[in-house]
Amino acid sequence: MRLRLIPALILAIATGTFTITAQDDDPIRVDSSIVRLNIGVVDQRGRPRTDLTRGDFAVFEDGIRQQISSFQPVTEPFSVVLALDMSGSTLPFRQTMKQAATRFIDALGPRDRVSVIEFYDKVNIRTEFTSDAGKILFAINASNGRGKTQFYKALDMAIERLEKERNRRKAVIVLSDGIDTAAQDEDRERLLKLPESAVPNAIRPDELDLMNRILRKSDNYGVTIYALALPTGDPAKLADPTPRQIEMYRAARERLRIVAERTGGTLNTINRLEEMGRLYAEVAADLRTLYTIDYQPSNDRKDGKWRTIRIETADPALIARTRTGYFAR
Repeated sequence: MRLRLIPALILAIATGTFTITAQDDDPIRVDSSIVRLNIGVVDQRGRPRTDLTRGDFAVFEDGIRQQISSFQPVTEPFSVVLALDMSGSTLPFRQTMKQAATRFIDALGPRDRVSVIEFYDKVNIRTEFTSDAGKILFAINASNGRGKTQFYKALDMAIERLEKERNRRKAVIVLSDGIDTAAQDEDRERLLKLPESAVPNAIRPDELDLMNRILRKSDNYGVTIYALALPTGDPAKLADPTPRQIEMYRAARERLRIVAERTGGTLNTINRLEEMGRLYAEVAADLRTLYTIDYQPSNDRKDGKWRTIRIETADPALIARTRTGYFAR
């Protein structure tokens, strides 16, 4: 199974110290000044290299080499929240969605832990974190709902749940078209004030507070988000879409891309429903071929400025991919 050429992720940059409550243990304190990188390495043909060691990597922040404090090989497990969009727009193809999600479970490792949540008018936990494939599959098949879409509320709940998974590597896999009802209401109100000629590209997707709160939490708690974008909600499929409908949809899809790439994940666009199973399996494969490196930045100022990150490997023929940086908050 091929590895995507952008599989590597920065999972965590936090701005102080925070408490993580383990499920069975007393609360523990985490030094959140640590930067955590998940790194994918491929050769010139795009094949993953999973046999590297700590000494094969060098990390640079703003051009200055950093001291690696922790290294985890690709065999370390992940905790994953599988978030399923059960709003009204997904009703016609629920069974296909559920069958596709099982491909993700099949591709996970035996020590990976999964929690399933569904979102529509509400956000519901279908199962706690577990490695029991039977429980996960039952939770997927039991997911149901209709109505509006609480997309960002679902991401918020997913990240909060992952925060309690202590120092495990963390990810959210979300299946949705990215349209959030509250965000769309904000967009609609903004566009109503404009003449039709000024509507195209009038929305600044990166200015949405709902989304930016999610991005800050993902940094603080070390969570990356993979998005599987459903082919629903596109006004281009309507007989006579209005410029406002087109602009709101453009903003929603752009935010879906921002959420994935800003957290170090990937946006996987589903053009045909039969592609879902393959894309789920590819995301699981990406997770299984990542190294994790921690370092404490030599520049410890929390000035809110952008810090550029670069990864080098001992073999210059290899390609190491990770997110390009973070905001020091």
